[in-house]
Amino acid sequence: MQLTEFLDFDAIKPALSAGSKRSLLQQLANLAGQRLQLDSAPILESLSEREKLGSTGFGQGVAIPHAKVVGLARIYCLFARLAEPIRYNAIDGGPVDLVFLLLSPPDAGADHLKALAAVSRVVRPGPTLEQMRGARTRDALAAVLMGADERDAA
Repeated sequence: MQLTEFLDFDAIKPALSAGSKRSLLQQLANLAGQRLQLDSAPILESLSEREKLGSTGFGQGVAIPHAKVVGLARIYCLFARLAEPIRYNAIDGGPVDLVFLLLSPPDAGADHLKALAAVSRVVRPGPTLEQMRGARTRDALAAVLMGADERDAA
């Protein structure tokens, strides 16, 4: 599974102001709800429940908040580069500035794990992270993400 199969390129946010983890999750849930025409409250609740199990702060400034959402028909992902890094309780203790929101239908099972793996592969290489941090527009971020996805597929 490749990132381009489920990333909403039109929803990429190049400089999202979050302030806190709670505010970030709320904004992401609201944005996903609008894009998917779903109520954002259950999305936020699912994300919050998942965070209680352990932080989705991946390390190196990356977070991948993810959850399964009732009423969702397909796997959905959006990306935000934060205007200022925030405390997130990440694995490495560092702040987060690159965020992938990943939502899946409750019965996605293996596909949810494949989507998580696809996101993880894209953010693994150091140069890609620096390119994402340097990109200032939605189109520039989309190009970096598509390029990383293509390198991963090769």
